[in-house]
Amino acid sequence: MRKNIQIIGSGFSSMAAACYLAKAGHQVTVHEQNSTVGGRARQLKRDGFTFDIGPTWYWMPDIFERFFADFGKKPSDYYSLKKLAPAYRVYFSDGTYVTISDSLDEIAQTFESIEAGSGKKLKKFIESARENYQIAIGDLVYRPGQSFTELITWETFKKCGLFLKNISSEMRRQFKNEKLIRILEFPVLFLGAKPSDTPYFYNFMNYADFGLGTWHPENGMYGVVQAIEKLARELGVQFECNSKISEIKVENNQAVGMVANGIFRAADVVLSGADYHHTESLLPQANRQFSEKYWDQKTFAPSSLLFYVGFDQKIKNVEHHTLFFDADFDAHASAIYDRAKWPEDPMFYASFPTITDQTVAPNGQEAAIFLIPLAPDLEDSEALREKYFDILIHRLEKHTQQSLRNSIVFKESFGINDFKEHYNSYKGNAYGLANTLLQTAFLRPGLKSKKINQLYFTGQLTVPGPGVPPALISGKLAAGLIQKNQ
Repeated sequence: MRKNIQIIGSGFSSMAAACYLAKAGHQVTVHEQNSTVGGRARQLKRDGFTFDIGPTWYWMPDIFERFFADFGKKPSDYYSLKKLAPAYRVYFSDGTYVTISDSLDEIAQTFESIEAGSGKKLKKFIESARENYQIAIGDLVYRPGQSFTELITWETFKKCGLFLKNISSEMRRQFKNEKLIRILEFPVLFLGAKPSDTPYFYNFMNYADFGLGTWHPENGMYGVVQAIEKLARELGVQFECNSKISEIKVENNQAVGMVANGIFRAADVVLSGADYHHTESLLPQANRQFSEKYWDQKTFAPSSLLFYVGFDQKIKNVEHHTLFFDADFDAHASAIYDRAKWPEDPMFYASFPTITDQTVAPNGQEAAIFLIPLAPDLEDSEALREKYFDILIHRLEKHTQQSLRNSIVFKESFGINDFKEHYNSYKGNAYGLANTLLQTAFLRPGLKSKKINQLYFTGQLTVPGPGVPPALISGKLAAGLIQKNQ
């Protein structure tokens, strides 16, 4: 039967769910409190420069293909893709850098040149990662996280030992060079936890990196947002921007609608892709599943301090994606996960999309995005933002051997306070709940409310976890659960 489904938020998970529900014949309306769709993946355009506000990495192209295929489409029906060659560059504290190719054979050669014997080990390691990827991405992550039994298969039984080991210790058992170890640990950071707290099974992220490669979609990640929005509209989904939800209405333990901009909007089903904690705050206290103590004890993925910067010159000695691991990795990780403080000497990431797409900056100029991972809920002030911007610009100039500070013609920042204001993000987190062993699958907050009928959730705080590809999967899972329970 055709249902009236109201969706809160327009991030990847919400829009994916909207597509599946509309395809099933339901009347679907998506509410976005900001002026444009995309949630955390919006776009900033200013003074001739264009920036992805949120995600900038396009990994796991197979998941995007699988999503569009569910609607008889292909990504290429909406946007073009370019495989980045090289994929990225990593700078280290001694001034050297390692460039990661788009070819596993070439990456193995790079490893071999740094540590004898590591090239052969790498290929064996990536083959193991590929097997885990096929188990995880081919099957497990498409399960709705309702029961422990979802994880019990013959394949996972054979791999159960990998859940009891961690990425950090296993990397060090197989490789000795610290630079190579840091490069191999890097993809795990997308899961939002320290390598020492991440089960070794998650090395499938290394296959996503070295096996499937790094891509750039036309018009950046916002081009993917536009593609899914277009698909959704083709399926009949309605979008309402500048629509702020202040309350979810409940009658007889059932969600019956919500209040948007002061006006009641009736619904047969309410689905929220907004921050899970914030969504529950829209309910009467008695209807909330989780206490403040529950949320406070959870391990959250980092927040971020981002800078969107326009330079009036081209920047040398960088790649589209450039990582600056020229600081103490463990000290920075401890400042995020253990002590919750501003790092003394932060690592950071930089994106220079102009290298791939000249249209994102005026001719002869450079658009740059910088990101420093931070613990959630830190003090956030303009003075602190400027302090850390000075640190990263100094190190960028040092490693790339050029003067850049006086070439800045545009700069805007986005930090913890902005994540709270724009996304109602719990403690200003940027990526949701970390994927630790005790926060995996059925141990995460569920897709369906246990207290309220016809109230569902999707996104990075629920199943399967943080990241754009998991968000698409989360939308599919939530929509499937809604269909199943109607």
